[in-house]
Amino acid sequence: MIPLNLPKASLRISSKGNTRYVFDIVRKKNVVLTPEEWVRQHFLWYLIDHLHYPRTLIKIESGHAINTLAKRTDILVYNREFLPTLLVECKATTIPLKQAVFEQVLLYNRTIQSEFVVVTNGLQHQCFRFKKEAGHYSSEIEIPSFIEG
Repeated sequence: MIPLNLPKASLRISSKGNTRYVFDIVRKKNVVLTPEEWVRQHFLWYLIDHLHYPRTLIKIESGHAINTLAKRTDILVYNREFLPTLLVECKATTIPLKQAVFEQVLLYNRTIQSEFVVVTNGLQHQCFRFKKEAGHYSSEIEIPSFIEG
């Protein structure tokens, strides 16, 4: 797998036959190591080890509905009041962060209502903050750390 623009992660990778797996520390199980999963697992470690988000407040591939469509979010982080605070959409390194990717995560956030949304392909990361009072998103310079509250 390609090196990412993220700190080194302590991933546990295994193989069974021709399939490679990575142990997901939030879901507490092995999952197939796809290019998107490679990015998701590195970003997950970044959130936990470097930005200090508690594992207990993170959901991976959480289901939600948009109108009548069932969708899954890659990473959803809650605050201590169990309100969504950080929504992360992960893409494989080969997927450029174009308008369609942003539209996808903003569509998800219409129902989730997270304050921060992040899109990443492991090489580039972009963070936006939803300002409810103004009704729009603003670009953030960095991804926020977990704030005890």
